[in-house]
Amino acid sequence: MKLPGQEEFEVSSACENVPTGELENGPGSCPSPDGTSDTDRGDQGIPTDPLLFIQLNELLGWPQALEWRETGRWVLFEEKLEVGAGRWSVPHVPTLALPSLQKLRSLLAEGLVLLDCPAQSFLELVEQVTRVESLSPELRGQLQALLLQRPQHLIQPTGTRPCQGSAHPGEASHNEEAPLKEQRQNPLRRKLPQGAEAGAVLAGELGFLVRPLGAFVRLRDPVVLGPLTEVPLPSRFFCLLLGPSTLGRGYHEMGRAMAVLLSDRQFQWSVRRASSLHDLLAALDAFLEEVTVLPPGRWDPTARIAPPKCLPSQHKRLLSQLREVKGPSAQHGALAEDRHGHWPHVPSPELQWTGRLFGGLVQDVRRKALWYTSDFLDALHPQCFSAVLYIYLATITNAITFGGLLGEATDGAQGVLESFLGTAVAGAAFCLLAGQPLTILSSTGPVLVFERLLFSFSRDYSLDYLPFRLWVGIWVATFCLALVATEASVLVRYFTRFTEEGFCALISLIFIYDAVGKMLSLTSAYPIQSPGSPAYGCLCQYPDLGGNESQWKETEPKDRDDISSMDLGLVNASLLPPPECARRGGHPRGPGCHIVPDIAFFSVLLFLTSFLIATALKHVKTSRFFPSVVRKVLGDFSSVLAMLLGCGLDSFLGLATPKLMVPSEFKALECFQPVVHAHVLLPPTTQGLGTGPTLPGRGWLVSPFGANPWWLSVAAALPALLLSILIFMDQQITAVILNRAEYKLRKGAGFHLDLFCVAVLLLLTSVLGLPWYVSATVISLAHMDSLRRESTACVLGEPRSFLGIREQRLTGLVVFILTGASIFLAPVLKFIPMPVLYGIFLYMGVAAISSIQFTKRVQLLLMPAKHQPDLLLLRHVPLSRVHLFTAIQLACLGLLWIIKSTPAAIIFPLMLLGLVGVRKALEWVFSPQELLWLDELMPEKERNIPEKGLEPEYSLSGDTEDVSCRMGPLRRRGQEWGRPS
Repeated sequence: MKLPGQEEFEVSSACENVPTGELENGPGSCPSPDGTSDTDRGDQGIPTDPLLFIQLNELLGWPQALEWRETGRWVLFEEKLEVGAGRWSVPHVPTLALPSLQKLRSLLAEGLVLLDCPAQSFLELVEQVTRVESLSPELRGQLQALLLQRPQHLIQPTGTRPCQGSAHPGEASHNEEAPLKEQRQNPLRRKLPQGAEAGAVLAGELGFLVRPLGAFVRLRDPVVLGPLTEVPLPSRFFCLLLGPSTLGRGYHEMGRAMAVLLSDRQFQWSVRRASSLHDLLAALDAFLEEVTVLPPGRWDPTARIAPPKCLPSQHKRLLSQLREVKGPSAQHGALAEDRHGHWPHVPSPELQWTGRLFGGLVQDVRRKALWYTSDFLDALHPQCFSAVLYIYLATITNAITFGGLLGEATDGAQGVLESFLGTAVAGAAFCLLAGQPLTILSSTGPVLVFERLLFSFSRDYSLDYLPFRLWVGIWVATFCLALVATEASVLVRYFTRFTEEGFCALISLIFIYDAVGKMLSLTSAYPIQSPGSPAYGCLCQYPDLGGNESQWKETEPKDRDDISSMDLGLVNASLLPPPECARRGGHPRGPGCHIVPDIAFFSVLLFLTSFLIATALKHVKTSRFFPSVVRKVLGDFSSVLAMLLGCGLDSFLGLATPKLMVPSEFKALECFQPVVHAHVLLPPTTQGLGTGPTLPGRGWLVSPFGANPWWLSVAAALPALLLSILIFMDQQITAVILNRAEYKLRKGAGFHLDLFCVAVLLLLTSVLGLPWYVSATVISLAHMDSLRRESTACVLGEPRSFLGIREQRLTGLVVFILTGASIFLAPVLKFIPMPVLYGIFLYMGVAAISSIQFTKRVQLLLMPAKHQPDLLLLRHVPLSRVHLFTAIQLACLGLLWIIKSTPAAIIFPLMLLGLVGVRKALEWVFSPQELLWLDELMPEKERNIPEKGLEPEYSLSGDTEDVSCRMGPLRRRGQEWGRPS
């Protein structure tokens, strides 16, 4: 006997049951931009088994009209069919009743289990499953016909109305390929990664069965089972759960329980490798041991639990399984991995001591040479275009800002043109040759402070500044080359998070302080006019008929409503605007005639708008608004869009806000020449500061001595020693921050090679009289952030996973080439308002400082204990100890800021080095266990503490979630911050 729809199923199955190998263009894939699957299955210790799509088909309609209907589907989370609404529910965490799991176990223990079944079609599979002794030939035939009946799916192809598989099975005989066509139109197919497999669970009540029938099948070779599943994926697992009518929805819940089991990756791993029924039941028992029970009456069973923003790592469960499979031999590695959250830490090859002269440099060159070609090919992506625009505008703004400040500090010996030229030459050379090309070279605040002190010393003792500076640069390059030769860069292993955060917070605060300070300085260039102020008011004065200007005369206005022609006690005086006054032959008179009172307020508006828009658009990427493609574009181009919006708003209103001014030609101009713009005399600090690029009379090559005595070339070694410490600390701390493990860089770092390039460029810029350049922490972090690669969230309900950084050399190279070409782009760049760029500076500073753990711990100081987030850090370290550690960091940061801002700034390099000493002294204040959570251990401590000493005595059961889920992405050396490593 054949039920309706059986013939169509058999015909379609015959032509659709294709082996996996023939499905090369089968399921839609969602690879990441670099070809990596969007589903992050690369966690340490998690096997790379194919992703499994599970579908629950339920038998409905007994006893009138039996039909199979898809009622649920799983990948990571559950989606239920909402029949009334004709749609799928939002993905949610599945909840099960404990009896359903227990009944499922009993049914599987007594049922049929086929592992590595050789069936190549659904018909063969059905024949295998129904070969049980408890079924008579007649019942076996009825059951086979029922199983071969085509199920109904809720499929909604893009651009068409919802259609359900075959609402009337008898009508489908006119189009036997319809199920396959509907399956291929399913949008879900494009959201599953390539290589995904399917698992089908069939459950329901069947009146003609006297006893329950259970079967679990693992196919040896996965095949597409026709229209059994809504997506034409090769099926690996098949489960059948049927039985006589019972009270409640027993078989429906057992089917859900089976589907939830298959959606668990640990259970999948065990079942894929199971060799007997005992292994299958052992995997189910292991799942039951980890089940969390919610007491009745304490929650709503109908409530749907939203998926977590960050899924916990599965490595501990896997290692537990490996210990059972491999026995005691895996015990040591398992303990180490279980403690660290990753595999035991191995020092990175970049920081291993070779013991040979320039050995580290040679290793860096060999390592990076292998990636040199891909460093250019990997840049062929639209995201790099956004990064170029963003970092280019940040770089030229930084060049103008520091060029102007340097011009002030050196009385014009260096200016904006030197800043542009040096940035272009040094930056482009570094991107071509350095070990970490994502680094952006720039003038930095600490180096600028040293330049100011060096010039002041030269002026006070009547020395030629540039020749003296040349010898300082030669000595600094010599010292840095000596550090490269002796592999001193391996000492960056002593730069723990304490040192990194102190330096990063200082540089970020400098960005924020400078951005806000420059906005406040606009009030002096554009005074805020208020009634009654001395500078308030402007009148248009006309000459009398005899050519003489009008005199004061006491009269009353003829028409009080005609404000534009009010006499105001003057003959032929009016309140016409200055341009209209001049057009009518009058003369503007008054202190406020050439001042636009709206400029200061509107500049602040542009400043805040650009900052807030950039921040808001960056957060759109993780919001629920708009399709994923739109969110990604808005997030990647957030800064560029914010700048374009600010420029458009400024152009629409037509106010004379201060604009970006760049040098227009390579020639010596008078420095600090005031710029007249829109009837407003702008001070050099707000526009065009130092646009005179070169000091009159000096050439591009600096004389080695000038008027200085010969012995000064030797004495320059003393300040050079301090500057060398500053360069080393500034460069290497930034390099350590950029090469953190959480950025998932594949091509490695190049600490020795980077320092070598900086040393050579220091020598070059000293000879040419250009500013000194070193890695800029904030702009480099912004560069990295603009090149983040994230999954496209292919799996429904799965949060976006961070895939790494788009590592290449082209974006930085193009940025610095454009910086040099900006001399010729002045007609275009002059339309960019400076307040907009200050807002982007503020955004970069805030983004950098908000990404470090230090900021989050400072926030804890202001939170009552009951409102503090449930951080793993707070579970294992007393709150008072956390506050003490934060207070010490705040004190160090304040001390660094004070020293930087006073004449004592000459010892600033030593204070940066002192951060490492302070961190070493903290070992007398905090225990190693506390430092594991608050910071990191020094290298010798990692070696000296015994294996059991790192066992977290504070570890609690259930404390298995990743710290990145709780406290953010700041990790280092394979460690998630806030967690022992």
